[in-house]
Amino acid sequence: ETEPLTSKKDVSDCSKGEDCKENGLLVRNPKSALRLVEDGNKVHPSQGDKGEAAQISNGYSGVQSSVPCNGEQQLMELEDRETWSKKIDFLLSVIGYAVDLGNVWRFPYICYQNGGGAFLIPYTIMALFGGIPLFYMELALGQYHRNGCISIWRKICPIFKGIGFAICIIDLYVASYYNTIMAWAFYYLISSFTAELPWTSCTNPWNTGNCTNYFSKDNVSWSPHSISPAEEFYTRQVLQVHRSNGLDDLGGISWQLTLCLLLIFTIVYFSIWKGVKTSGKVVWVTATFPYIILFILLVRGATLPGAWRGVLYYLKPDWQKLLATEVWVDAAAQIFFSLGPGFGVLLAYSSYNKFHNNCYQDALVTSTVNCLTSFVSGFVIFTVLGYMAEMRNEDVSEVAKDTGPSLLFITYAEAIANMPASTFFAIIFFLMLLTLGLDSTFAGLEGVITGVLDEFPHVWGKRRELFVLGLTIVCFLGSLATLTFGGAYVVKLFEEYATGPAVLTVVFLEAVAVSWFYGITQFCNDVKEMLGSAPGWYWRVCWVAISPLFLLFVTCSFLSSPPELRLFDYDYPYWTTVVGYCIGTSSIIFIPIYMVYRLVITPGTLKERILKSITPETATEIPFGDIRMNAV
Repeated sequence: ETEPLTSKKDVSDCSKGEDCKENGLLVRNPKSALRLVEDGNKVHPSQGDKGEAAQISNGYSGVQSSVPCNGEQQLMELEDRETWSKKIDFLLSVIGYAVDLGNVWRFPYICYQNGGGAFLIPYTIMALFGGIPLFYMELALGQYHRNGCISIWRKICPIFKGIGFAICIIDLYVASYYNTIMAWAFYYLISSFTAELPWTSCTNPWNTGNCTNYFSKDNVSWSPHSISPAEEFYTRQVLQVHRSNGLDDLGGISWQLTLCLLLIFTIVYFSIWKGVKTSGKVVWVTATFPYIILFILLVRGATLPGAWRGVLYYLKPDWQKLLATEVWVDAAAQIFFSLGPGFGVLLAYSSYNKFHNNCYQDALVTSTVNCLTSFVSGFVIFTVLGYMAEMRNEDVSEVAKDTGPSLLFITYAEAIANMPASTFFAIIFFLMLLTLGLDSTFAGLEGVITGVLDEFPHVWGKRRELFVLGLTIVCFLGSLATLTFGGAYVVKLFEEYATGPAVLTVVFLEAVAVSWFYGITQFCNDVKEMLGSAPGWYWRVCWVAISPLFLLFVTCSFLSSPPELRLFDYDYPYWTTVVGYCIGTSSIIFIPIYMVYRLVITPGTLKERILKSITPETATEIPFGDIRMNAV
């Protein structure tokens, strides 16, 4: 029998046979389904009532918090966890995280490479049965357990706690190269504040004899050895890769890019140092601004001569491609890395939600917005590629050979430079790239910050600003290798190996741990406590079988045929593949290491150790009016 208290100050000591006020509840001792165990100061269901003791008046499964009767301190700690100021702050943050630079360059390229419009079929199937269920699962886990990627495993399956440490390492790897791409964009942005953009002519100090400006008024023929001024600006002025001989001779550090990156990390620090209260306001700009620019660029691209050629090339279906396994692998990989489960971000962001927030609706809205953004970005890119093909008098396939960042920094930058009002369009385009990257960086670092602060609250709980400062400094120092003259080669290596297979492995184990060890029934009951209704059979089947198989399929496909890396005219030597796998393994190695450590420190026989290691250590606090209770 419980009665809510209106005042927290009436917390008193418990004694046998008397009423005990604990955690904001008045617990009556006699004949209660809950009895007080004095030696541990804990409340447990009595032996005869374990089946029915769990039902509290609001329908939640719960018992009293296992704390001493002076449990006001724990109650206060729980109430101190910040939440989003508004629901829209959370939605914009998740959308800003999911919609990043990859939506602009990776999806359009993969789409036309894998059958154009036909690619949308495997892409949609993989989204429905793989990407979106995993996205929803992470949002629900974070919101229910209200913990970061490390400490949450104490409440799910402690032996898998190494997953949290692996996620933090992966996020640090991403921060070490992803922000360098933004430094390139920032360099372009600064260079755009001129009457004539510097990548429009061949008369600059960095240009070579092969520089050919086919947009000039003179009749210029494009030969196989011709290099556009935009390509030479990117490779010889921004990256300066000609001063490096490859990964075994990276050369010196570019001071210009170092200053750009330092400014970016300064912006990042002051955006996230106070928590989601501040970052939730910053994303109002960084998450919405790209859509305004995308619309402007879409309208401008549609009015260019030859735009229809690019759109036709983008969407013309090649149905034979659907029979190729590689197309389905690319579709699965694209939707997975686009939505972004496995980086600890969704767990962190949703942990600051209110308990009864409709995370199911959030998952559907944000994933739909993300997929539509990728699709629309294809029109923005390919209308311009069609225009360039018209100007060069070539096929779109010849113009669209650039992939990755080169598609933005060479091909698109060149097209913008030869439009009317080129300075204006260059400024807004590179501003868009910056804002797309910034909120993804906010998210990645918040995944690490929330994970560490929740795991070590007594050390860093009151020192968030100091920890964030140290983290940004570590990320900046870790980026120095990517700021060298051969830094682009390092970025490519990290992009292909440091995150891909490692994140796939992490999310596969996460899905197995939740569905098979924590239990799909228990997880669905958790969702029911938050939303009022349990997930249907579609979601259960996806979480238990389809999504893990989806991840296993992509992981095995990647490992069976590692990518042969090539950037500009540099072919990566064989040993870089070994280095790449070592980098990827260095994060996920924490998972088996922690499993062994866990079994060693746990007392008992081997069977007892395993059972204890897969049994949740601590209960999850769930709200009950203005108080919280522990879920069984």
